[in-house]
Amino acid sequence: MPKGGADFQSVFFTYQGMSAPLIEALTCHFPPGWTGIVGANGAGKSTILKLAAGLLEPDAGEVRVPGFAVYCDQRTDEVPALFEDLARADDQDAVLVKADLGIAPDWVDRWKTLSHGERKRAQVGVLLWRRPDVLAVDEPTNHLDTEARGLLAKALRRFRGIGLLVSHDRELLDTLCGHTLLVDPPETDMRRGGYTKTHGEKEREEKSLRRKHELAKAERKKIEREASKRREAASSADVRRSKRGLAPGDHDAREKIDRARVTGKDAVAGKLLRQLQGRLRHTRQKEERIQTKKIYEKGIWLQGERSKRDVLFYIPEGTIDLGGRRTLRHPELVMRPDHRIALTGPNGAGKSTLVRKIVESLDLPGERLTYVPQEIDLVSSARILDRARSLPHDKLGFMMTVVSRLGSRPHRLLESVEPSPGEMRKLLLAMGVADEPHLIIMDEPTNHMDLPSIQCLEDALDDCPCGLLLVSHDMHFLQRLTRRRWHAVRSGGSADAFELRELRWD
Repeated sequence: MPKGGADFQSVFFTYQGMSAPLIEALTCHFPPGWTGIVGANGAGKSTILKLAAGLLEPDAGEVRVPGFAVYCDQRTDEVPALFEDLARADDQDAVLVKADLGIAPDWVDRWKTLSHGERKRAQVGVLLWRRPDVLAVDEPTNHLDTEARGLLAKALRRFRGIGLLVSHDRELLDTLCGHTLLVDPPETDMRRGGYTKTHGEKEREEKSLRRKHELAKAERKKIEREASKRREAASSADVRRSKRGLAPGDHDAREKIDRARVTGKDAVAGKLLRQLQGRLRHTRQKEERIQTKKIYEKGIWLQGERSKRDVLFYIPEGTIDLGGRRTLRHPELVMRPDHRIALTGPNGAGKSTLVRKIVESLDLPGERLTYVPQEIDLVSSARILDRARSLPHDKLGFMMTVVSRLGSRPHRLLESVEPSPGEMRKLLLAMGVADEPHLIIMDEPTNHMDLPSIQCLEDALDDCPCGLLLVSHDMHFLQRLTRRRWHAVRSGGSADAFELRELRWD
């Protein structure tokens, strides 16, 4: 295990085309063991991992990493380098890694037919087998079912180097990480403990600051009101002390004003006003010193309407070839306009393949379907972003509002050359809901999304009047939003045959 840890010293980084640095004056120390890195989509978490792994060079500052560092990407498009070597290797480390992660011998020969969850385990397995000093892992539980998450957590716990973990999986962050880096540009905050502990501390501190700020603001307004009253009183006193407008022969009035000036009675109001103005300056400075985070409005009203059709889609009973001798047999599948259906099952059971078959079978007008696939590759991401940038101003404004209310900063997204997968999911969803869909299909909708965004998405989909078909391993998410369940199980104990059963939530 490396003894010294990894260090960032005043690190700045700006992607080409961005108007401001994404990483600004980052100084922090990553000790041996696991550190969680958490923050909103687009905050720079993946960028920090890539800087640590040497895939990016800082514009300024220094990144000091002991020994050999590797990065595990969020995306699972490509076969990992050295995966074939791992699959064929029989040394002790290779055998242990493959056993821990359930990597089958034939995976290397059928990469294209592997589920994204299986691909993710292969990615992590290769990097653990290489025994790096620094392991930077980006959203490793995306796509994984409950069993696979347990395998992954066990494998990562065996790692004895410096581990950097970006994840929205609260349980994994809490059980694995001894430290947490909270990222909220332009600030970062390193704390001891897992996500729940550190996030709770931060929330309590910010709540206390907001309360102090509110009290200082109330005090300032109270003094301003009193100062206004005294300013009026001082102005009246000035009028009373003035001899302007008096008749030349009105000696009594002039004498009365002179006596008031000598006694200073009418100057009291002015003196009190000057004292209040001093207190007001002090109170304003106190209010300005209490720095609080801007609270962005969250939650979206997801537009949509119920279709007048009796059936949105119908798939007759049949069997789907999943490749590698694997099959998924399904009954007759009917989706009505008011149905809210969960599609569940283990990795590799053919859920995404079934979803693609359903999408291809639909005869809904394109604008009446919102489909967010399990993964959006880089080429598709660039095409979607270009399409968004070219939209009319009013429509672009609506979609950017949706993106903002899902927890991302729209201006960063529009400037980005390579948006994060979480941001792309938000953008694709926003572009779809603008057309008031009759059916929303989302394959692993919570993948790549930060925790506040998941809550916002839940709230939005809960209010949507159109049909929903959701594929996910997040049972809490599904149980809130769906009423029916199509569940894939192994058929007759076979490792290659699955069948789909229609269930209801307990």
